[in-house]
Amino acid sequence: MSDEEARLARLRERIDQIDDDLLKLISERAECARDVAEVKLQANPDEDVAFYRPERETQILSRIKERNPGPLADEEMARLFREVMSACLALEKPMTIAFLGPEGTFTQAAALKHFGHSVLSTPLSAIDDVFREVESGNAQYGVVPVENSTEGMINHTLDMFMGSPLKICGEVQLRIHHHLLKRPDQDEAGITRLYSHQQSFAQCRKWLDSHWPAVERITVSSNAEAARLASQEEGAAAIAGDMAASLYGLEPAHSNIEDRPDNTTRFLIIGTEAVPPSGQDKTSILVSTRNRPGALYELLEPFKRENIDLTRLETRPSPSATWAYVFYIDFVGHRDAPAIRAVLDEIEAQSQELKHLGSYPMGVL
Repeated sequence: MSDEEARLARLRERIDQIDDDLLKLISERAECARDVAEVKLQANPDEDVAFYRPERETQILSRIKERNPGPLADEEMARLFREVMSACLALEKPMTIAFLGPEGTFTQAAALKHFGHSVLSTPLSAIDDVFREVESGNAQYGVVPVENSTEGMINHTLDMFMGSPLKICGEVQLRIHHHLLKRPDQDEAGITRLYSHQQSFAQCRKWLDSHWPAVERITVSSNAEAARLASQEEGAAAIAGDMAASLYGLEPAHSNIEDRPDNTTRFLIIGTEAVPPSGQDKTSILVSTRNRPGALYELLEPFKRENIDLTRLETRPSPSATWAYVFYIDFVGHRDAPAIRAVLDEIEAQSQELKHLGSYPMGVL
């Protein structure tokens, strides 16, 4: 045996030993998770026990990233732990997560990024359906898109909160990469039509105008539906992501064709329970103000006075009055913090209505 072969043999033996240690430790962690479930059930035998704690998972993942010694990147290490936590949580009670479908969409990718692959995911055809599925108790949580860095806010999601009792329990940001997908047997020169969602066409407009100006663009309900059609029709291609490509057996003719390389979509996790502070939180509210001069200034001034960081301000038409408006506001911090409680009390006193949509952990992954 050469020196190189001997060294490789020793390294492989060491890897096997480490794998055995990892197997033992992961099994030990899973046993602890099962014990946690038993303690919760014994303490609350007549209640619907919440096994998933968003604030606790955020604290764990943040700690992993802070203590990561390398060489794996912080986010990569956190993703590995996310999957371990997902599998352990499934031992306590498997969760059902509703998402804006069909399968293969970026919303499903966001759901799996946030909850891991050990959940039961349910694709639904509309944002309204996701809200209803969670409100009815058929799903513990839902995942809906709310904002894209290129195209802005998704107003339908904001409008749903006006009449829904659900709370925002978390957020996840997903870097969006669009690929031009085709069947393996499809000649690129023979492609005459291109399917995609309208937002994907908008996010790839410059690339398409430059490279494929003559190909017909057909808007469909989702990128996953576009991939499905491209997998069945001769002369068709689709703009979609990796999950849709894998699901429908397509291959990228061109990768990462989005006009902006930092193209990112933010998704909200919706549920029924309020989330305690995690230490890295954000709060969302809806405020309806009286129509008078200075109303918006009076709404925003307390945030400036208390040095609270606003991250989003959007205006939506009020469903209850013509030419009246509702403000959607995101800001850093948890509603239980004394300064934020004081600001919210002040705003509520001078507004027609204030609705607290949720205080929730900022996205870690």
